[in-house]
Parts: sequence; structure tokens; C-alpha cells
Amino acid sequence: MRRCVSVAGPITTASSVLETNKLSAQVLCPGRGQLHTMIPTVAFCTPTMRNCAFFRGLKLFQRPWTRQPGLPAATRGLHVDGPPIVPTLTTSYVHGTSSTSLLHMTVAESLQRSVERWPDREAMAFLQDGVRKTFAQFQQDVDQAAAGLLALGMKKGDRLGMWGPNTYEWVLFQFATAKAGIILVAVNPAYQVQEVEFALRKVGCKAIVCPMQFKTLNYCNMLRKICPEIETCSPGDIKSSRLPDLRSVIVLDSRQPGMLHFEDVMQAGGSQHMQQLQDLQKKISFDDPINIQFTSGTTGAPKGATLSHHNIINNSYFTGRRLGYHWRPHTRVCVPVPLYHCFGSVGGGICMAVHGISIVFPSRGYDGKANLAAIESERCTFIYGTPTMYVDMLNQPDLVKYDLSSVEGGIMAGSPCPQELVKKVASNLGVKEITIGYGTTENSPVTFLSSPLDNVERKTETIGYITNHLEAKIVDPTTGMVVPVGTSGEIMIRGYCVMLEYWDDKAKTDECITKDRWYKTGDIGRMDAYGYCRIDGRIKDLIIRGGENVYPAEIEQFLHTHPKVKEAQVVGVKDERMGEEICACIKLVDGADCTAEEIKAYCKGQISHFKIPRYILFVTSYPLTITGKIQKNKLREQIPKTQIGIVRNGQQKTPQDLKTSEETT
Repeated sequence: MRRCVSVAGPITTASSVLETNKLSAQVLCPGRGQLHTMIPTVAFCTPTMRNCAFFRGLKLFQRPWTRQPGLPAATRGLHVDGPPIVPTLTTSYVHGTSSTSLLHMTVAESLQRSVERWPDREAMAFLQDGVRKTFAQFQQDVDQAAAGLLALGMKKGDRLGMWGPNTYEWVLFQFATAKAGIILVAVNPAYQVQEVEFALRKVGCKAIVCPMQFKTLNYCNMLRKICPEIETCSPGDIKSSRLPDLRSVIVLDSRQPGMLHFEDVMQAGGSQHMQQLQDLQKKISFDDPINIQFTSGTTGAPKGATLSHHNIINNSYFTGRRLGYHWRPHTRVCVPVPLYHCFGSVGGGICMAVHGISIVFPSRGYDGKANLAAIESERCTFIYGTPTMYVDMLNQPDLVKYDLSSVEGGIMAGSPCPQELVKKVASNLGVKEITIGYGTTENSPVTFLSSPLDNVERKTETIGYITNHLEAKIVDPTTGMVVPVGTSGEIMIRGYCVMLEYWDDKAKTDECITKDRWYKTGDIGRMDAYGYCRIDGRIKDLIIRGGENVYPAEIEQFLHTHPKVKEAQVVGVKDERMGEEICACIKLVDGADCTAEEIKAYCKGQISHFKIPRYILFVTSYPLTITGKIQKNKLREQIPKTQIGIVRNGQQKTPQDLKTSEETT
């Protein structure tokens, strides 16, 4: 009897992918023309079986199924258990249907399941601190820490801030708070006094966990500036006028006056608190809020995206399945991205619990050389990173000395991924199964993701296709109507991944989530008939030059093809005549010498004349967030009006000089 072939497992050849997807399209995706069911004719090959009433009834299901006239293509789902191979979409709406159901479990339940399956498997390794834990050891620490938090008087629904770099304690408290029903608040380790005060007060943190210091930031001194009462209060009983909800500061690496030490928490929980913890499991729902992630705040004060167990468990589950974590024998992921961001906490910590993978943290803060050393020594099979992180690794002077042969795949996400960079990661780092991800903190985070099986064009030109059980549509920003395939518009997302709310900010929540639960990403993109999406840029980054809409990402992608260009960022600058002009800020390959004329000549005839940058600046660095994202708003601010110009033979010309000496484009 013929069987339906699943495309969720490993497929080794291109031909088998094609044949498998053809069968899947026939069996699993009715509605694409006249299709037959999977009931095989061989089942009726004997007279006895042909005369059986049961099998006569089954013959009804062999009749051809024809789509009813008038049923629009946009109402049909796109089966995403494997890469789409049939161009079925006519409008830019897609629903990622799947034969794999959503999970209905909490973070604690997902960890328990992996502990039972792989108790002695290494769950994580923090190389800089020399910490390694198996799943069983980690579970024991989680229970002890969770009981300790209950002993301190924290209750279900309370908020605990986690402020610091990538350390074992970060992941420990991520899972301990989840088990105790406490909401973890991820605090950016680069926050200064005013920023951390705003974050803690906004969500009403009852406790905060941090090291005494990280790099040049002394966290304990910063907290004393906000709460001078700490010096005279008993540990665990802080009473602050500026942070009225704060009761405890838990320091990880040294004892400080008025503050608790990490070991105090680990030893605080007794048998009664362990019993309280177990009883609490019956009261925790997978729809409860579990994590608050602050947005970057580039357009105002940071907003606290509030995520549930259901949000992050399912996002990590389906992201991992797209990457093949469910069938690969033992995945070890190098995680240089920060834990305070969804990329690290969900793609790293939660994926570890859901899929039983091992996560390896090379260093507390980002270190390109440490990443390469970790891949070699730990035999990592996957790697995560933002485009900037991959650029840094590729440009390590001693790259060739590292043995990176263990690497099979990875994710590049967090900001636009230049085509040439993706190709270099595959060829120079050997990450053959590199995948491109797209998402937002508010979407837990991944919504589009390419497949390791996708061809080079799809990996370099798109962000992949919609993930399981999510809906996406691209709409005209003015009318809100869905646009035809291939037409640019705002990307909107609906499904299990959409955050609960911005914490205590209904107005901001209502601005970005419609009454029908569609989340407005603010990104401009295009969808093709297969469901693959291309990003054109941010609505707020759109450059309007003389009435022409110009998307910086398109120009950046092109500039990256120049052999002397290491990185390129394009921004709009004010111009009296055109409204805005295009300015390209370019980092050159180490040792390269290049002129503006060379760049402009390279552009001519390759991209539209109105997209060729008027101003070209050669820079050595960009303003970055802690996650490695380039802050275009700050980059734009750092370009003084009198300094905008084209560098020619070591001379800088002003905009006025350029207007009179350059041919008008």
C-alpha cells in the first residue's frame, strides 16, 4: 500500500525534495486544481475486498476533488511542513497550515519532558565562566532557585528584572521564574541609570538580579543612585520612593550592603517552599504572561512587549522544526546573541528545553574570536547571529586556522541580511544550511524563516516563508487592503505568536494590534506566489526623493556586491530641492582603498538613477544596539549637515559644493 511521504524529516537530494513535495501537494493541500486522494487503488485488488461494503464505501473517496468555482486562492492555506514548490497565491495573504499541532504546555512542562528523555545530556555550557550543566542538573537548580524566590515572598504574577550579560544565572532565572509563575523582565545590559529606572518602574519589578559590574557599568552603584535607601534597608526589605515596588536586589558575584547574594536565594527554599512550588504548577496556565521584553525605544520610550508561555514555547518549537532539530541526532548551537533579546532567550534557552538541544555560550559579551574557538572546541553544529556578528567572524584575521567542519547550519536574523554576506557565510564559514529569519519581539519573535533546503536565490533574496499556524498579509499602508502578489506594502501578522500587550500601555498596544488581532510590523515587504517574502525596508526608513519612494535595503543589498565594500548603510538626509537625498555610509574591506566616483560608477546602469546615492561617506563604525543592530536614527543624527558630502581624493565637499559641481542625477 502506498503511503503519504512526510516532508518534515531529513531529505537528502534535490530530486527527492521535488518528488516528495509533489506528493505532499496532492495529498495534503487540496484546492490546487483537480486532485486525487491518498486512498490507493491497490487496496481494491482482490474480488473479496472489492465486494466488501467497507471498501465500497471507501471508493467514494477516490473520486476526483475539484475546487469550487469562485473560491479565491487567497483563502487557501500554504502547507509549510516543507518548502513550498507550487505557486498558488494570487494575493498577498498566506496561512501556514501544518500537520503538526500547536503545543499546549508551560515552560516548566517543556523542560520536564526533556529532562525525562535526556537526563544526562549536556543542556548548556558557558565557556568563559566554566559552567556546564546536564538537563537533570539544570532541573535541580531551577527547582531550588524557584523555591528560593517563593521563600523571599515573591508570588505568581510578580515581576523580576534580569539585568546582565550572558551567564548561567540568566538562563537559570529564566526557567525558575517561569516555574514559580513570576514574570521575567529582560533588562538591556547597556542601560544607564535613567533607562533602568524607567524599565523597573514601568513594570513594577519586585526584585532585580544582576552582577555587581559588567565591563564599564557598575550596576550596584547605579541602583544605589536610584534607591539610596538600599544602604540602610535590610536585604529583601527595600523601601524606595522612586521604585516603590522594589523589595530585593540579588547580586550574582559579590556581597553588597542591603542586597541579597545569589547563594542566599539558592539556600532560602525549604521543603515547604518545594511543596508550594509543586502545588503552584496546577495554577499556572500556558496563556499566562511569562516574559517582558523591552523594545529598543528608537521612536520614544521603550515599550514592554509581554509574552506568554504559549507564545514562546510554540515559536521555539516550530522554529526548531524548520531547522530540523526534531530529527538531527544531537544539535549543539553556538549562541553569541544576547539572552536579554528574544533571539537568545527563545531561540537559545527555550529551544533547549523544547527540543533537547545543547546550547553553547562562547562569552559573556560578544567576541568574534571566542565564537570561532567555541565552534571548534565544542564541535557546534549550528550557530546564531546578526549580520554584523557574521561580518565580524568573517573578518577575523586568523579565520583559516579554526576547524569549523562540524557546522551544519545556522540562523542569520535581527536586521536585513545582505546577499553577498549570506553567500560568504556559506562558503567561507562553511555554514551550508544557513537560514534567514524574520520577526519582531512582539511576535515571540520568528514569523518568516527559510528552509535549510532552500536554494541560494531564496536564501539570499527572501526572508523565507511563513512559519506553522501563522497568518501574514501585505496591505496598502493607506487603504489597509491586501495587495496582489509582488506588490509592496506593510507586513501584518496574526496567530499564536502575537504578544499579549505592551505592559500597562493600552494606547500603544492598540496602535500596533488591530481589533482583529493583526500585528502591524511597520516593515515594507513583497510576497511572491510561493509565499516567500522580501523585505524592502522600514516604513520609517523609507526615503522619498523627489516623489520617488526609495527603500534603503535595496541599495544596501546592491552595494554589498562591490568587492571593496564590507558593510553599507543607507539613510535619507534632508534636501531643500528633492525633499530627501540618499546618503550611503560605507565601511570598506580592511586595507582597501576606494573613491566615491568608483562607487557611483559601479551603481550606474545597475540600479535606477534616482537610487544612486548623492552622498557617500566612508566610515569605520556604526552606532549599534547591544544586540548588534545598526541604529539608523543615530547614524542619521551623527552626519553633520556641513559634513555631508562625497570624499574625493581625501577632500570633503559640502552639500552646496556638490550641488554646483556634480551632474544632477
